[in-house]
This record gives sequence, structure tokens and C-alpha cells, in this order.
Amino acid sequence: MVTSSSWIKRLVARLLVRRIQKKGIDLSSITVIPEQTRIPLERDGTDPKPQIAQWREAGPLKVLEMPFDFTLYLVTGHDEARAVLTDTTSYSNDIRHLLLGDGPATKDDIGGLGFTDPPLHTRLRKLVTPEFTMRRLARLEPLIERIVDDALDAMEEVGPTADLASQVAFPVPFQTVCDLLGLAYDDRDVFMKLATTRFDATGGAAAAFGAVSAQREFLFEAVARQRLEPGPGLIGQILEREGDAISDADLAGLADGIFTGGFETTAGMISLGTMVLLRDPAYAALVRDGSREDVDRVVDELLRYLSVVQVAFPRFAKQDMDLFGQPIKAGDVVIASLSGANRDPASAGPAPEEFDPFRVPASGHLAFGHGLHRCIGAELARMELRILFPKLLRRFPDLALSVPESQMSFRQMSFVYGVDELPVHLGVPARTPVT
Repeated sequence: MVTSSSWIKRLVARLLVRRIQKKGIDLSSITVIPEQTRIPLERDGTDPKPQIAQWREAGPLKVLEMPFDFTLYLVTGHDEARAVLTDTTSYSNDIRHLLLGDGPATKDDIGGLGFTDPPLHTRLRKLVTPEFTMRRLARLEPLIERIVDDALDAMEEVGPTADLASQVAFPVPFQTVCDLLGLAYDDRDVFMKLATTRFDATGGAAAAFGAVSAQREFLFEAVARQRLEPGPGLIGQILEREGDAISDADLAGLADGIFTGGFETTAGMISLGTMVLLRDPAYAALVRDGSREDVDRVVDELLRYLSVVQVAFPRFAKQDMDLFGQPIKAGDVVIASLSGANRDPASAGPAPEEFDPFRVPASGHLAFGHGLHRCIGAELARMELRILFPKLLRRFPDLALSVPESQMSFRQMSFVYGVDELPVHLGVPARTPVT
């Protein structure tokens, strides 16, 4: 699920540089985000904070005050969020001009599709779009099935209790995206920590910058190596096609977006999705024994219900305008709450706060964003989930949580939601004879 990196923390840390640099304030040292602004990044279990629904009912736009008299505008309704995400005329996604190069993050640390505008965005997206068509992704299905089977084998060896987050939810998308890009599996534990830290707002901007820089340094080195000797994956393919026409910074940015978005978001979906499916034996049975159509519908409802990517890329107003009755100035920032939009009854239908595996929504969810910056890896994420959940529940038909949901260690104030651990009882694996 390729999507944003740690942009809110960068936003808090650098967006106001030009406005306050005369005061000598180092925004990267900010470690506290105002309470109201934290709400879109927090949850109660799998549910968005109730204030999100209250804000949505009160009006289409919520004004969030930030430090130094800076304002964010939060969109919480489905149709309004879709309209903002579709509008490439009124907004820019490019934030490189806000990074002056004198702090822990520079413009070279910003990369990928989410922070660029056309024509650069158009050129970069064309480089990777062919790899994410359904036809090209189909060739990855046997690879993903093998990765899933190997992860389930390893978890079975650890049993009868195991941490599904580290045994399955991490390695499956991690190995898939490494194979896709042509990266080695080295430093698995390091990448797991970096990926979590860069999306976590609790440690302030400096911690995020450190994680981003460390991961970006690895990817810069990988691109430099493959420029000399292209590998079999997407990085090598692009280098062979483009050569010097693409810079190390742009290619590393693309790889960073694909790697981080395709790993951490899908890992969160696997852990949280498993937790939701284990709430009711009927949910698990539907995935384990149902048709392909049943599995597809359940996966889509999990994507809507969980919305692990809580907020979309920031949009910067290009000019003064009126947005849903609110005057917006050029340079102001508009953010869409994806978790809020996906719980909007206008789109989700009745009881949007509930998980309903038979739901027929009025309109499509926004778990992958929408418009020009919609997640390019959406179908890859769906493929992984469609393969993994049935295999998991068929291998371990008695799978159960070993601690209540209320005792789970959920991420606190994170852009990509998830759990640190998912302790489970495996029960008797289906392929193990019962004695």
C-alpha cells in the first residue's frame, strides 16, 4: 500500500521555517504536537477518535491550530475528501521548497510520487506504473504464495503461541517489496525499527528525521550499487532503461516510497485484519471457506474499516480560495482524514463504525487515497491480503488471540496505524494429524 512517509512530522518541523527563521527557532526540535492536532493520528482500538465523527457532522472542514500561528485544515467527510484529493489545479503536493537543507532533513530526503507535482510526477509515475498493472502483478502471485507459506511454516515451528506481527505480518510484505525492487533481505530488524519510527509522531520530528535519513541512505547506496551493476528488480530495470536520465535522488525517492508504503502499511493491515477476523468465528469461516468473491469483499471491507493510513498527503493551496465555505490562503495546508472519510455513512452506508463482511457501500473507500496520488501499489496490497488471509486461517483453523484486544499494544499517534505485537494461539495446524 504505497503511500505517504513521515510527512506530518516533517510538516511540523519544517513548514514554518520561512515564517519564523528570523526568530532562530529550530522546528526539528519540536517534540509536542498540540492535542487537537493529535486526534487524526490517534485511535480507540481500531476506531478513530469520536471527535472525528463529531467534526464530520459539524461541517466539512475542521480548523486545527498548530504552533507559531500556523493552521491546518482537516477534511473528514468522504465526498469532500474525494474532491480535495482529486483537485490538482488548486493544490500542490511539492514540499521540497520548504526544506532549506540546514536541518536533519533536506530536499534530497523528500522523494517518491507523493511529494511531487506534474510534470515530474508524471514522468516518475510512468517509470513504475507498468510494474503495477494487473497483468504484471500476476507474475508475482507464485512468489507471494511461497513467501506466505514460508512465513506460516516458520510461525508453526515457533508455536503453539507466537507473535503474528513479527512472524507473518512483517516478513510477507517486507520480502515481497524487496523482491519487487531487487533489494537483499539484509538488516531485517533494523528496517523494522526504522519503518515504525518514521511513522510515529510520539518522538517528535528529530526521531522521524533520523529514521528517514537512515533508510534513505541505504536506498541511495542500493541505487548507486545497481547503477554499476543493475539487479533483477525494479531499481535495476529502471536504471537499464533510463540510465543517467534519472538521478540517484529521484530513483531512491521512488524506491523509498514503494518500499516504505508497500511494507509498513500492508504489515499493519495483516496484523489488524487478523485481529478483526478473529472477533467472530463466522468472519474467519467466510475467509477460510468462502469463494474468491467472498474474500475480495472481506478484504475491501477490512481496508475501509481499518484505514491504516490515517491521513492523506498534505495539499498546499496554490492560491487564495473558498473551500467548503472556509476562506483558504495560498500556502495553507489541507489534509484529508482517510479514517474519517471511510467511516462516513454517506459513503459506507448504515453502521459505518462496524465491520460488516457483507457490506455493499454506496461508493468506494479511500483507503488508498484518490486521484493523481492514489496508491500505485493498491492492487499489490490487495493481492497479498487475498492470498495471506485464507492461507493463514486454513493452516490454523483454531487460531485465536492470546490476549484481549484491550491489552494490545496499539501504535500511539501514528500516521500508519498498527500493533507492535499480535500474540496468538495457533491451535492444531490443519496439516498436522490430530492424535
